[in-house]
Amino acid sequence: MGRLENRVAVVTGGGRGIGRAIALELAREGAKVVVSARTRSQLDAVVEEINEIGSVGLAVEADALNRLESKKPVIEAVSHFGQIDILVNNVGGGVPGDQNPYTHDDDTFEANLALNLTSAYWTTREALPHMKENSFGRILTIGSGYAKRSGGALAYTSAKHGLIGFTKALAGQVAADGITVNCLCPGWTNTALVDWDAMGRARGTDAAEAHAWRSAENLQNRVLEPEELGPMAALLAAPESAGITGQVISVDGGYKV
Repeated sequence: MGRLENRVAVVTGGGRGIGRAIALELAREGAKVVVSARTRSQLDAVVEEINEIGSVGLAVEADALNRLESKKPVIEAVSHFGQIDILVNNVGGGVPGDQNPYTHDDDTFEANLALNLTSAYWTTREALPHMKENSFGRILTIGSGYAKRSGGALAYTSAKHGLIGFTKALAGQVAADGITVNCLCPGWTNTALVDWDAMGRARGTDAAEAHAWRSAENLQNRVLEPEELGPMAALLAAPESAGITGQVISVDGGYKV
């Protein structure tokens, strides 16, 4: 029996990459897992993997840039399983557009904030009353190496820094109800969101050189795999993590220490 037996988890952005890896790890620990994203084929593939593990998965198509759709995974979790115990706000990335600080497009800035910060609020807001009613909740936001330092695009970095403030403020306000809130920060990780070819071209080199450049930014001189985030996420979701809240925890190979 896993340590998340009889728990229900929601993982946003769960169709690929870090979200997929976390969803599968939670399933291995016994949780029923609702995964949400915009791409049905990716969701169906993850649910099939969850079912093969021996747990139960549910796919929910949702656009994180839409307030009502951001709440759908929680609504569906409660409708199908009667509860939500664990919420992983993993959805994020970049909305394309002019992000030069001197000419920045206003709509692009706001869309990036919505995707990487505001959507976490929308989904969390839907989950909190259910968690309070059951006197148990584990909320995990997925930050970034840029959540604690500069280096990324203006809106993305601002949003990821905002997630830390969101995490700490919320942790203080819900602690008495048995709910913990933590921020898990990856560094450079091998996911579809990282375009090594484009990164290399921007520096006048190639993908291999870009990969080596980013690898050198952490103490282990490597780019991590998404599966390396899973065990820490499972720990923070587990009952025995009750004493861990309001924390920013990195799984990044020692990124820019």
